[in-house]
Parts: sequence; structure tokens; C-alpha cells
Amino acid sequence: MKPIHDLEELREKINRRSSEKSNLALVPTMGALHEGHLSLIRKAVRENKNVVISIFVNPTQFDNKEDLKKYPRDLASDLKKIAAVSPACFVFAPDVSELYPNGLHKGKYNLKGLDSTMEGAHRKGHFQGVCTIVEALLRSVAPDVAYFGEKDFQQLLIIRHMAAARKIPVQIIGCPIVREKSGLAMSSRNQRLSETSREKAANIYRILGTAKQKFGTESATQIAYWVQEEIKSIPELKLEYFEIANEMSLQPVLRKRKNGKYRAFMAVYIDGIRLIDNIAL
Repeated sequence: MKPIHDLEELREKINRRSSEKSNLALVPTMGALHEGHLSLIRKAVRENKNVVISIFVNPTQFDNKEDLKKYPRDLASDLKKIAAVSPACFVFAPDVSELYPNGLHKGKYNLKGLDSTMEGAHRKGHFQGVCTIVEALLRSVAPDVAYFGEKDFQQLLIIRHMAAARKIPVQIIGCPIVREKSGLAMSSRNQRLSETSREKAANIYRILGTAKQKFGTESATQIAYWVQEEIKSIPELKLEYFEIANEMSLQPVLRKRKNGKYRAFMAVYIDGIRLIDNIAL
């Protein structure tokens, strides 16, 4: 399997294979593929005739240069994993200059407050960078559908909003979080965890699970206090945020409503590695 680095070549190959009735799917990734990514690819392959998998570590969504530098990259390994799922996929692995021909920049997006909490509050400019690259990919590849994981649930909602606001004709499909046996949400950053840290990181899902149980009888404030105390009891973990939010607006819950849909969100540091997770309540 050979990656395609040039947009013109990608379009040419897609057009050569496509018919008017064949759907085109996009699975955007930053590489360092794991089972979570592969589950998106499998779903895309099942549901569409042609699938493009993009592999691009986007500089404009990193607020920490060291995090960008350390982000795992292994294109050869990624290609083997994709080929094992479906060798017919197109793999688009562009250089920075291909997607940012005029130099690195961030677009300006009005995200209607979806970026005001959680990741948006703690990673300034992150979602402007995410929207910039995703819009570039959606307009360049022109897929009918695009697949994103629910581990980055805030990102999923923001991309849906951006695509609708910019009138990009694409269906954004969210896919369930894939977890390790311990419950730890699969993430490319997990590669950087030691065995001991990985075991400790499994507490994130355990805590979210308990928060879900408590949500039936306790207030969001009570649950948040319990989470903070629980994290303090595990010295290896450092809590950046815990939030119970409305699943549609992503605004913090002040009062539970009978028919409301809510999620609990967490960001935790372990050995300097930042991990996020969420759970439907």
C-alpha cells in the first residue's frame, strides 16, 4: 500500500475509480493508528464503496509545541494496519505545504460557545486549528460522509456545527469510544505510557463509571467534588478538569432536567501525558 501525498493525484485516483452512485467516505486521523481508528475505518469500508484515510499531524491545533514534537508518528506501521483492514482504501498523507500552501494559519470560526468549555477553555485556539484543517480536508476530498470518534466528543459536535455553518455538503458520523480491556479509552498518546502508568490511567474510566452511577441521586456539584477527592487519592494522576455538561450545548449542568441528555467529561495528566475521556450519563 502506497500513500498519496498530492491532492491532485488523490482526486485523479478517486475519479478513476468512482461512479456517480458510489459514496466517498473520509476518515481523518493524525496517524499512530490504534483499534479506535481501525473501528472507524471498518465502519467506513462497510458503508461506502470508496474510503479516504487522511494521516496528517496538524500543527495549528497544538497549543503546546512540545506535545506536537512528541506526538507519535509511524507511517509504515499505519499503512500495514490499514492494508489489513482494506487494501482498497486511499491513504492521503500530505505534507504541511499541501494543506497550508500559504503558510500555517488558523481560520476564524464562530462556534456558538461550543468551544468555551473543557478542551476549548484549556487549549486556547485548539478548535480553531481543528476546524481549519477539517474544513480544508472536507473541501479538498469532498466526501459524502466523514467519520469521527466520540472520545473527542466536543470536537465531534464542533465539526458538525462548522460543516453546517460553512454549508459543506457532508454527513458527520460519530462512532463509539473503543476501550482497552482495562476500560482505558484508546488513544495514540497511550503509546507513551509506561506499563505502570497505563494501569493507573485505567482509573479514569472507573471514576467516570462511578460518576454515572452517582448521577441518578447526586448533584453535579457533589459528583465533581467526589471526583476531585478520588483523583487526589491517586498521586500519579493530576486532574485538569471534570465537567458534567449538556450533550447538545456542552454547557455545564446547573440543574438536571427530566428529559435532558448529559455527559461527564475529564482531562487528566499522568507522567506529563494528557488523556481525555467522556461517558454518557
